Amino acid sequence: MNISRRQFIKASAAAATAAAIGVSVPKRSYAEGDVDKWVKGACRFCGTGCGVYVGVKDGKVVSIKGNPKAKTNFGFLCVKGFLAYKVMNHPDRLKYPMIRQADGKFKRASWDEALDYVASKFKYFHEKYGKDAVAYYGSGQCLTEESYTFNKLWKGGFGSNMVEGNPRLCMASAVGGYITTFGSDEPVGSYADIEQANCIFLVGSNTSECHPIIFRRIMRRKLDNPGVKIIVCEPRKTNTAKIADLWLPVDPGTDLAVFHSMAREIIKNNWVDKAFIDKNTRVTDGKNTYSFEKYAEFVEQFDPESVEKLTRCPAENIRKAAEWFATSGASMTLWTMGLNQRTRGVWANNLIHNLHLITGNICKPGADSFSLTGQPNACGGVRETGTLCHLLPGTKPVTNDKWRAHVEKEWGIAPGTIDPKPGFHTMKMFDSLGGEDDPNKPIKAMLTSTTNPAQSLPNLNKYVKGMKDAFLVVIDIFPTRTTQLADVVLPAAFIYEKGGVFGCSERRSQLTEKCVEPPFEAKPDIWIAAQIAKRMGLEKLIPWNMDDSMKANEMAWTEYTRVTKDTDHTLYGATYDRLKREPAGIQWPCPSVDHPGTYKRYVRGMDPMFDHKGFLAKFGKQIPSDAKVYFYMDSKNEGKANIWLRPYKEAAEVPDAQYPFYLTTGRVIEQWHTGTMTMRIPEIARAHPNGYVEIHPADASKYNIVTGDMVLVESKRGKSVLPAVVTKTSMPGILFVPWHDQAFDRMINFVCNDAVDPGSKEPEFKIAAVRIQRVSGPVKIEDKVVITDINSAYS
Repeated sequence: MNISRRQFIKASAAAATAAAIGVSVPKRSYAEGDVDKWVKGACRFCGTGCGVYVGVKDGKVVSIKGNPKAKTNFGFLCVKGFLAYKVMNHPDRLKYPMIRQADGKFKRASWDEALDYVASKFKYFHEKYGKDAVAYYGSGQCLTEESYTFNKLWKGGFGSNMVEGNPRLCMASAVGGYITTFGSDEPVGSYADIEQANCIFLVGSNTSECHPIIFRRIMRRKLDNPGVKIIVCEPRKTNTAKIADLWLPVDPGTDLAVFHSMAREIIKNNWVDKAFIDKNTRVTDGKNTYSFEKYAEFVEQFDPESVEKLTRCPAENIRKAAEWFATSGASMTLWTMGLNQRTRGVWANNLIHNLHLITGNICKPGADSFSLTGQPNACGGVRETGTLCHLLPGTKPVTNDKWRAHVEKEWGIAPGTIDPKPGFHTMKMFDSLGGEDDPNKPIKAMLTSTTNPAQSLPNLNKYVKGMKDAFLVVIDIFPTRTTQLADVVLPAAFIYEKGGVFGCSERRSQLTEKCVEPPFEAKPDIWIAAQIAKRMGLEKLIPWNMDDSMKANEMAWTEYTRVTKDTDHTLYGATYDRLKREPAGIQWPCPSVDHPGTYKRYVRGMDPMFDHKGFLAKFGKQIPSDAKVYFYMDSKNEGKANIWLRPYKEAAEVPDAQYPFYLTTGRVIEQWHTGTMTMRIPEIARAHPNGYVEIHPADASKYNIVTGDMVLVESKRGKSVLPAVVTKTSMPGILFVPWHDQAFDRMINFVCNDAVDPGSKEPEFKIAAVRIQRVSGPVKIEDKVVITDINSAYS
């Protein structure tokens, strides 16, 4: 059977609707009598956090349906989540531990052989090159308990902060934006604000394809309330932009000027909320504090006509967007990688927060500045457990003496064990990775879990050799581009084969219970971490080394919530027993077992931290009794949020005579990340089997390119050859390529820029200057490419 993309999207919508109302589509997957049991859990894909029920029959997962009581998706699922179970029984699953031999080929090993080998190599590197010679690179797809365990092993066991995760590549700028504006990471509000918003501002987010269930909620809000305004700001007129009342087209990286211009119009027309500004904000450039008049004076330079010349965004659209945003009564902004994957990603986040603060569109129903995450557990697993080189559990920095001492005490390790110096951020970590014969590469070994950096890093040519030369251990469920460079490959269990907690974009943690046994010799990552710890003399530090993964998970979770008790991120009241009972998970802060969880932060009567004595004492906070809104993690202890004076700055690389096009990349609805899972689901693989380059007709005409022609896309760093799709979706001068394709010649990340934001250290995936050349007419290309041979070469 073949299926077009249009048919796929229709099927996706039908499946989602069916899941919500419980009808049997398809019958084999949905008929209640066809399964032995349904197990409550969370979806494995994007950061929406859809609640699911997993259908089990004869010891195998045979279907997935939406959880109607889940407050994230109300039972709806996209087709990726609906068909995720097909990944589990795929014949390509990694079955046994494998060690690369002298001839370059992998050989099957027992778990004892593989783990002994890994532990002996790690000990060797530690002894010869020091504690920082072995790095951990995890994922926003690891379970919270897994990220917490690896983080504890490295920072508490090895004394090393060489700990990173792939959320550095997608969400670090959002973290930086939240902390520098509000003093604490993650959104103020929740998805529930969508149903109360009168104006929804989508920025740098193709929500319809990347977060389809969130997009459905937005569409529902609009359909039920036609007066609700939808504004979309991004370079492409995507399916998301097509529903907009107003589109703000911009050249990549120029939207900082648009946001400032909107602020200028809001101030000029006196649409500001002066009372909110006076009571709850300060204006700052990071060094000094200024009056609001100074801010008004600063944004005056961004008049809409000048900004139109800079960005290509029509001045009238900027004015109208400012009016709708400021006067709606309740405006909500949602964004993803288009705002974050930039060299000024933190600033872009700050400027969105500015719009909310100057209009008072925060801390009230329907009003919020909300960063959507791209992975299911980037928030709960990596950000909240502090599994990054500069953080500790509770999203507190390793440089904080008091918090470091607290964590050392909770972990039962000697004072001074945790290094107060941050490790290397992701791009620096991979740039420092290499073989023993290279004195310029201080990191000699790395363990990766649930991620595929040999395809997902930007500017890949720069980093592949280091991965190949170093001692590389990969934990995954399938062969990938990264296993092609590995020395040891360890087969992992899928989420429904081990259970554990995911924490989604809206601060909500949900427990998935183990549904079935892992196939062959696959093991949970938490078991692998604990076994490595045991072999390195750290059994007391990681005592949850039993075979029962749910018991191990519960021990790790209980300890994690104890360590972060009385913090602004507390989940102390979300015990495992409670998470098993709760149909929809729990939103932090949740300080006690009788607390229902928090819909909106920083608002008296909604946020429990206003009256939580443990928190107030631990962090020395005094919240005035008459304060209705109070940003209690403000570093100045004034309860205020920062309105930032951020100058305009262009992208690290802009088009010139030699490289005249902008390149931007992203996802499509059918595929997820590097396609290692979705490309193995037949219905999905057929619907979108390969990458391509989108070209505007005006540009295609200049280069004599028609749809189907093969086109070379080349930057200063690398090149790809892709089939062309001539379309008006992108503006002239802007190319778009989806990044999921595993075919070597079509891996677009060879072309992408690895310049990083100076604050968040997040790379500028979204903007590169490139040139194009027609290579040939249409040719038959290999599609649905996946790595199947564990011994295949990286080429």
